[in-house]
Amino acid sequence: MKAFLCADSLEGIFTGIYDAWASGLGHENVKILMKDQYEPEFFVEYEEIIPDTEKSEKVARSIQKKISGEAFRVVCRAAFSVRAFRADAIYRFLIEGFRYGSVVLRRLQNPAVAEVFALSRKVANEAHQYLEFIRFEQLANGVLFAAISPKSRVSTLVAPHFADRFPGENWVIYDDGREEAVIHRAGEDWAAAKFPKSQVDAFLEIYGASDSYEDLWRTFFHTIGIKERENPNCQRNFLPIWYRKHMTEFL
Repeated sequence: MKAFLCADSLEGIFTGIYDAWASGLGHENVKILMKDQYEPEFFVEYEEIIPDTEKSEKVARSIQKKISGEAFRVVCRAAFSVRAFRADAIYRFLIEGFRYGSVVLRRLQNPAVAEVFALSRKVANEAHQYLEFIRFEQLANGVLFAAISPKSRVSTLVAPHFADRFPGENWVIYDDGREEAVIHRAGEDWAAAKFPKSQVDAFLEIYGASDSYEDLWRTFFHTIGIKERENPNCQRNFLPIWYRKHMTEFL
């Protein structure tokens, strides 16, 4: 058995898939693991994969051409999951996808297809939640800044929504756990980039300012609440505690 260790990125996973497929060892004799999320096993040969843009793009084009655009979106969302087995799950799904074409999306009785759909659905649900739970603050330089701590890599999934909603604003959504940001300049498209937390902290120290709207929102939030009807258990069902780290009304 040979295991290909890929980087935690869409490009890294697609490169791992390309190399595993091209190895010619047979699908049953290879697996793809996340470089930082695996436990070594006996009698397994490990090979670390360096992300390669050309290989990654070939895999992306093949998925869209030989399966479908929807399959590509499902795979991308699955790749943004935090589950350690996601890369190998995508590989097994693509084996079925390249065999059956676009109809593979309807073969949910197939374990490989069902597993990738489950990963994709969980990531999509979390991204949908963050469309409502992201809280921006206006900095002294006019930039709208929001920090999030998602389980899945959802920043690039929510970015199109806010680019459409705030096209004339400069804004940043920062994933502090992964030290990644999506940045939008007014009137332009958004872009993703890596930013060390120390650099972001320094930026906020310079431009951070008390936003009067934050105080108004906190006052409104606590004023409309009816103490006698508080139901923490019900509230946690709709708004789990781990979402609240950066929500203005809970700070």
